[in-house]
Amino acid sequence: MRFFRSILRRIHSSDKELKEALKNIFGYNPGNIALYKLALRHRSAATPITNGFKHSNERLEYLGDAVLGTIIADFLFKKFPFKEEGFLTEMRSRIVSRSNLNSLSRKLGLDKLVQTNRESNISSSSILGDAFEALIGAMYIDKGYSFTQKIIVNQIISCHLDIDGLLNTEINFKSRIIEWSQKEKNTAEFVLIEELENGKQNRRIYVVQLSINGQAWGQGQDYSIKKAEQKAAEQAWAKIAENPYSED
Repeated sequence: MRFFRSILRRIHSSDKELKEALKNIFGYNPGNIALYKLALRHRSAATPITNGFKHSNERLEYLGDAVLGTIIADFLFKKFPFKEEGFLTEMRSRIVSRSNLNSLSRKLGLDKLVQTNRESNISSSSILGDAFEALIGAMYIDKGYSFTQKIIVNQIISCHLDIDGLLNTEINFKSRIIEWSQKEKNTAEFVLIEELENGKQNRRIYVVQLSINGQAWGQGQDYSIKKAEQKAAEQAWAKIAENPYSED
């Protein structure tokens, strides 16, 4: 009996500590703490249950991604009433990009809360950004959309996101393509397909093609291979923003 009481005390203590940590981050007391614990459990730390199914944060990440995207879209729509759709789409992409969400999550201290195995490299993967989205999914189930929207706008965007900084930051389209490909489990490849001679300036022009899952999605040319890759990535990203790539 003492053994079981000791286990219950440890569980209660860990739940209380997690509630305090989440309250410090988001400014409210979580209701169903089991949801938030699941949101912080990476698939590498999940244990198999019925029929081999593993309890991890992937389903909550899927939900949180959709909820966060809607909240950000609504926020930008109201903040920039005279901007066109292309601008709003690009700004939303910058805010919810894996690099930005990873950086935000580290700033919030999620790297201290995420459960993962020892082999998972949190610093060089999307684990933190995925966990943040999963927490949004948990919050949505626990408290509803209106509550979640207020928390994201008042506690996250207002306190931790530099919208003006993101607005003035030059986009690294190659990084954007790589992040998107990793998230969607696609294969992106930049290939140098041609080198052209420029007789007047005696310089070579490099032509680079970007293929996604073996299909050409963008092409760019420049005196620098890196710049040609950026142009190819920018061309592909414009297509993705209009019609996200799907294998179906």
